[in-house]
Amino acid sequence: MLLTMGAQSDRPLFEQVAASVRAAIAAGRVRPGDRLPPAREIAAGLGVNLHTVLHAFQELRDEGLIEVRRGRGAIVTAAAASLADLHADVEALVARARRLGITPDTLAALIKETSA
Repeated sequence: MLLTMGAQSDRPLFEQVAASVRAAIAAGRVRPGDRLPPAREIAAGLGVNLHTVLHAFQELRDEGLIEVRRGRGAIVTAAAASLADLHADVEALVARARRLGITPDTLAALIKETSA
């Protein structure tokens, strides 16, 4: 599983790690039942502190996307499948907005208004 982080991002590192795992789930690169690499391995690969990765795992666990078990690691939950389904819907919405000439900022504003 390839995780990426933006060196110039203003977002905290743990949020970047969590976002990268979410993106992998949404894109179908990681599926329910898959085991994520150990936190130590991810931390070493990204050059971040182990606690940064554990914080990201905690956030993903709180969202119901992964289950963390001592000795077994982090496993993607069945509930994460809905994220992949939603990702397909979002891609279709973005494509439709692009065809209609709606800018990404306008689309984001519409989504924020709708969810408020």
